Amino acid sequence: MKKQTSTFTIFNRYRLRAGYCIRFNRIRTVICQERNIMKQLVIGFFGLLLTSVQAQTYKPVDEGSSVKFTIKNFGFNVSGTFHGLNGTIQYDPAKPLNTSFDVTVDANTINTGIDMRDEHLRSDSYFDVKNYPQIHFVSTRVTTSNKAGTFFVFGNLTIKQTTKEISFPFTIKPQADAYLFNGEFKMNRRDFAIGGSGTISNDLVVKLEVLTKN
Repeated sequence: MKKQTSTFTIFNRYRLRAGYCIRFNRIRTVICQERNIMKQLVIGFFGLLLTSVQAQTYKPVDEGSSVKFTIKNFGFNVSGTFHGLNGTIQYDPAKPLNTSFDVTVDANTINTGIDMRDEHLRSDSYFDVKNYPQIHFVSTRVTTSNKAGTFFVFGNLTIKQTTKEISFPFTIKPQADAYLFNGEFKMNRRDFAIGGSGTISNDLVVKLEVLTKN
C-alpha cells in the first residue's frame, strides 16, 4: 500500500529546494562579481602597460643633433652653431598633439668659426653667457598643420632675461631607437637684447635637428 506524503513533508522539501536555489544564486553572484573584478584588473594592467610603452620621456642628445643659425653681416650670410642640448621631450606616437618640449642649449658653445667673433658674441652686449649660460625653450601646446606629417609647436623662448612666445612647424622622424625632430623659425635678435644697431641684420633663421633617446 502506497504511503501518502504529508503536507508538512512536501513543505519541507520545497523549503529545502528554495534554500539550495538561494544559496546557489548567491554563490553565482559572488563568482560573477569576482570575475568582473579580475577583468577590470587585467584591463587596467594592460592599459598601464600600453601607456608606459607609448608615452615616454626622451632626452635630446648632441651627437646626431644640430642647432644652427644664419644671419647677415655686411649683406653676407654668417652661420653658427650651438651645442650642449639638455632637457626632456615627452612624445607619444599615438598622440603627437600631446608632445611637449623643455629643452636648453649651452650659450657658451656658440661657434661661428672665428674665435674673436665668438668671444665677442659671448660678451654682455650679446649673449652675456657669464650671467645667462642657457637658452631655454618650453612648449605650451602643439597643433596640427595643413601639411600631413607636420605639426606646429607654440612655446616660450628665453634668452638672457627676456622671454618671448614663438611658434614654428616641425616634423618627427622615427630612427632605429630614437626620434629626430626637425624645425625652423625666424627671430629678431633685438627682441632679446642681443647686440645693438650696426652692420648685423636684426633677423636670423634658426634650424633645428634634435635627436632624442630615452
